[in-house]
Amino acid sequence: MRREVLRPNRVLPLLMLVALAAWLGLEAVSVAPNRIVPGSGFRAHEVVGWTGALAGCLPLLAVAALAWRPTTGRLRLVLALAVLLLMAMPAWLGLAVTRLVDPAQPQARLGLGGAFWVLLFLLLLALIELRARLRLPRLAGWGLLVPVLLAWWLALASWLEPLALLQEYRGRSDQFAAAVGYHLGLVGAAVGASLVIGVALALLMRRHAGLQKAGFGVLNFLQTIPSLALFGLLLAPLAWLAANVGWLAALGVRGIGWAPAFLALVGYSLLPMVRNTFVALEGVDPAVIESARGMGMSPRQVFLQVRLPLALPVMLEGLRITTVQAIGLTAVAALIGAGGLGGFIFLGLGQAAMDLVLLGALPILVMALVADALLGALTERLHPGGTR
Repeated sequence: MRREVLRPNRVLPLLMLVALAAWLGLEAVSVAPNRIVPGSGFRAHEVVGWTGALAGCLPLLAVAALAWRPTTGRLRLVLALAVLLLMAMPAWLGLAVTRLVDPAQPQARLGLGGAFWVLLFLLLLALIELRARLRLPRLAGWGLLVPVLLAWWLALASWLEPLALLQEYRGRSDQFAAAVGYHLGLVGAAVGASLVIGVALALLMRRHAGLQKAGFGVLNFLQTIPSLALFGLLLAPLAWLAANVGWLAALGVRGIGWAPAFLALVGYSLLPMVRNTFVALEGVDPAVIESARGMGMSPRQVFLQVRLPLALPVMLEGLRITTVQAIGLTAVAALIGAGGLGGFIFLGLGQAAMDLVLLGALPILVMALVADALLGALTERLHPGGTR
């Protein structure tokens, strides 16, 4: 049986060449005696010697070679190699802990260097490229990260005690859990409100054509206002309402805090929600609608049983865009006292503590990726001809 030879893949070899340059040329880790003193950087060959560093190049070269003349079987092998490399990264950090961190210094910290982050980023990009080339379902693609996450969990629980990021978390575990809950709550409330308002506005625009131009004009204008400027514009009216309307003050509405953050998030979320809902409802094939009417369906039945189910995948795409956008924007809201994970980011920037910045930024990235994966998989499943 003849193997299927695919077009040469230039993306993966390029990614691997950049990864090789980062692995050999950038600092992989840093070691500091405590949180205050700056750390000393170490390249890969300074941790494991040139023999170990060059041995680490072999899997990257294998990925590049296999991807240059790909077949389906070779791409699957490349996929397995990329997953194994991601799983091996915490083990390599454990080796760095053993060789560089003095057990007699309990406050010593191992930081992650530029080579580590570049490798992690490029390997994840390689997974995305391979998922597209192999046409894997979205959930199957994200399922590849399950063994990687298990390997990291085992390493963090066992031998990565001196990791600076882990030490930052342990010193603020209660605050971290509260910040995650608050961040998710604010995002969920804003996205839920924008979903209700956005669907209502889209339905009104479909019923009254004159509202379309004005409605989309206002929503486009809101989208162009910088987030910090919008927070500032909301400060004075919300402070006035809190001072003059007792029940709003009792709810905690003030010029700073959750209220301006919530209103700004809803404002930024409305355009993608309204646009996708409107386009989805208008894009249903008129012949299908006429067929439903010919079967004797009432307008309500046509909408609920025909138009809405067919429009749902595109509407969910708007919900996915809105949710991912809101997760990121909520971090900025920490500047006006809204809380959430953004508080760690700005506190870390003020203290020049990059591990504290990462403690806030990495969960936001994970939330966005999880939301994108789940809503994207649901969209694929509901789309005609999607994965079943």
